[in-house]
Amino acid sequence: MNKQAIHDRIDSLRKTLVAQDLTAIIVPSADPHLSEYLPEYWQARLWLSGFTGSVGTLVVTADFAGLWTDSRYWVHAADQLEGTGISLEKLAPGQPNHIDWLATHLAEGDSVAVDGNVLSIAEQDKLLNAFDANDITLITERDVLTEIWTDRPALPSAKLYQHDAQFVAQSASAKLAAVRAGMADAGATHHLLSSLDDIAWLTNLRGADVDYNPVFLAHMLISKDKATLFVDNNKVSSDIAKDLQDSGITLADYDAVQDALSEMTPEDLLLLDPSKVAVGTLSKMADDVGFIEQMAPSTLLKSVKSVADIEHVREAMRQDGAALSEFFAAFEQRLADGERLSELDVDSMLIEVRSQQPHYVSPSFPTIAGFNENGALPHYRATPEKFSYLDVSEGEGGLLLIDSGAQYQNGTTDITRVVGIGTVTNEHKRDFTTVLKAHIALARASFPDGIASPLIDAICRAPLWQAQMDYGHGTGHGVGYFLNVHEGPQVIAYSATTPKERAMKEGMISSNEPGLYREGKWGIRIENLVVNMPVANATETEFGEFLNFETITYCPIDTRLLDTTLLNQVEVDWLNDYHSQVYAELKDRVEGAALEWLTERTQAI
Repeated sequence: MNKQAIHDRIDSLRKTLVAQDLTAIIVPSADPHLSEYLPEYWQARLWLSGFTGSVGTLVVTADFAGLWTDSRYWVHAADQLEGTGISLEKLAPGQPNHIDWLATHLAEGDSVAVDGNVLSIAEQDKLLNAFDANDITLITERDVLTEIWTDRPALPSAKLYQHDAQFVAQSASAKLAAVRAGMADAGATHHLLSSLDDIAWLTNLRGADVDYNPVFLAHMLISKDKATLFVDNNKVSSDIAKDLQDSGITLADYDAVQDALSEMTPEDLLLLDPSKVAVGTLSKMADDVGFIEQMAPSTLLKSVKSVADIEHVREAMRQDGAALSEFFAAFEQRLADGERLSELDVDSMLIEVRSQQPHYVSPSFPTIAGFNENGALPHYRATPEKFSYLDVSEGEGGLLLIDSGAQYQNGTTDITRVVGIGTVTNEHKRDFTTVLKAHIALARASFPDGIASPLIDAICRAPLWQAQMDYGHGTGHGVGYFLNVHEGPQVIAYSATTPKERAMKEGMISSNEPGLYREGKWGIRIENLVVNMPVANATETEFGEFLNFETITYCPIDTRLLDTTLLNQVEVDWLNDYHSQVYAELKDRVEGAALEWLTERTQAI
């Protein structure tokens, strides 16, 4: 993005702050649904700063502009912010976040604006706790950017569609009944949902309002005898409207949710997730209406996949594995033929092979294809303006990290593999093998049913820690069923909190993705998806029920990158067993060069 344009926009914003008697503004990466991926209309932080990462918070005052982001984006953000006048502020343990900075740098009587439509209730509480002690005023009723963002994109208008009935195990009315049971357990009379994946799951509908996630902009208000979907009616066909009505769900305009909430009385008790509902959504609600703040019942319900769902996902993984066999066979052949390929070619080739599979819809996130030093950036993304060719000099080599996935009607995939280009070194092999040891440690783990998911992170990291290595991101995230590729409540990350809602339950699908990143050199990550299953043939019952992981990603791990002297026999057996399964699952789905590639890459070591 043009750096002068960024300067001009920040200058215009500062003039607006002066005109509105404001000291500072916070611009988060958020929309009214607190989504990870945002429609263009809500990408204000990107528009103002030029930083393209999915996570970041911009703060602007009269003499300061800073963007806070985590370690996944530090190198990426430093490059994009250079020359803009916006400083990179690193989110790290012991370092101040944007709230701390504002609380210590502003004076008594100062005011901070943030658009309440993109501010969660939980985040507002943090701001108020920090500001009240210093008599700093928080203003959430204004969208300050309205005056300067004159060419702001329109809200998306894609039509809704049904999740293919052959892949739906539970009707919308049955899901609604389950949510109402959760409301009753909590003692709520009403329940507000703003999180888009929860609403898509509950209604068995999908959309295209957000890139990579098959969801649509909507809110939902549920009571004991009524359920209202607030959505742009132009997106809803007559058939879908009838299906919703038959399921006990009525339609109302997207912008009518605030008015509906204004009709609640002091006798009502509203259940909501404070991290998934925006302050602006509640702007018209009376102050005397009571709240129950907790995770939405649907969040746990959709995280636990049914037996039928899991079998559909297994089939989607077989399709994906077949597509990846086609990709890798063609990719390696083109390199062997001397063709000069780039990181962008990897992305286009992956989309081409996946789109030929049944039930394909779209990528599930932007492909990360990072060669050498670019692979050391965990959320790197090549663009036409900035990318690398996969070039190595004679006798030299490098590593290409490929993190990609797809949305199929029968499942969501997410996989990371590493490819050696040219002559790989012993150091490459040592790092790759150590990451594989970590991956295997978690893949083989057994753990108590209901354990807090962050607690098992150390199992994965132990082989890396033993070698005094580590990585800065989480080890695993939940994955939706033809929904968001990042889904809660479970998260495998020792830095995460351990509320009871993060318990590991049978049927949850998560990623297993340890990594290692050497800045300026290379990055390694090995990622499969796994599903929580009861331990087969369990012999002990005295200590309760235990779960373990079934790996459901089917794609070879490149044994040419291994230093086998670092593997013990248990690890060798796991890898050989995994490759034997991959071959069995995919051999009848590919032919020709792809079958030859699959056969070669799944040979036992």
